[in-house]
Amino acid sequence: MGDGAHGGTHGGGGTPPAEEALTIGAFAARARLSPKALRLYDRLGLLVPDRVDEATGYRYYRAGQVERARLVALLRQLDMPLARIGELLRAEGPATAVALLEAHWAAAEARFAGQRALAAHLRGRLSGREPRMNGSAGEAEFAVATVEVPERVVLTETRHTLVDGLPAWIGASLGRLEDAARDCGGVAGAPFVVYHSEVSAESDGPAECCVPVADAAAARAWAAERGRGTAVRFRVEPARRLAYTRITRAEVAHPRLAAAFEAVEQWVSARGLSVDGPCREVYFADWDAAGPDDPVCDVAFPVR
Repeated sequence: MGDGAHGGTHGGGGTPPAEEALTIGAFAARARLSPKALRLYDRLGLLVPDRVDEATGYRYYRAGQVERARLVALLRQLDMPLARIGELLRAEGPATAVALLEAHWAAAEARFAGQRALAAHLRGRLSGREPRMNGSAGEAEFAVATVEVPERVVLTETRHTLVDGLPAWIGASLGRLEDAARDCGGVAGAPFVVYHSEVSAESDGPAECCVPVADAAAARAWAAERGRGTAVRFRVEPARRLAYTRITRAEVAHPRLAAAFEAVEQWVSARGLSVDGPCREVYFADWDAAGPDDPVCDVAFPVR
């Protein structure tokens, strides 16, 4: 079975020129797309042929579908995922479609800004300049200190996720855990995220969100009775000594976040200490209420 990629128009029944039937090859040439792309868009429901010949399997398109095909192609040039393009094409009205486009572009600009900052960081790194601590002239400043944290009871969720999905999951997970904490005597300390392995574009962790709770017995009972139907678990977080540096909301992004982790590691090594567990981010402030320059997070390593 084929697609009739060789041909021109179909039939001889006086079809109006504006609605002439085009084979996939002719339509692809007019829409400036490949037949392979058109077959993919058909499978995904983005651009369905006007009809498919049952005997030959050839796809036929209307000339009026060219505009939709070119719109899909232009959106792809913005690196918009095909699933999001489908959502935009099904939008109820122009305002919704424009809002989806603007949301995609805002996320793209934020990603480009992060990549620009990362490139600047890497230029410095390749030139032999490393992030330093405690006011070294001409370099990023990270004031590192230690704090003793007592044993705590925590409700947790753990997930394997790549870095693109991490911020949304952290926000949603901490929200669920804080809701559960209300039945366990309330939140009893700053929520934190533990990275049991690297989370990046290639590595998916896992990461663990943790919320300390006030009532250990209630937390244990909650996890036994209600935790089975959720991803929420109960555990005891042992007492730890943390080496940490405090960063602002604007700095909770690469490359500044990575530089902060590196600064703490350098500080630990310079003082003859040893890392004694996975790194973490401790969120001690109201994220939604904080401004870009407000301190919100401690980047920390357990040490001994």
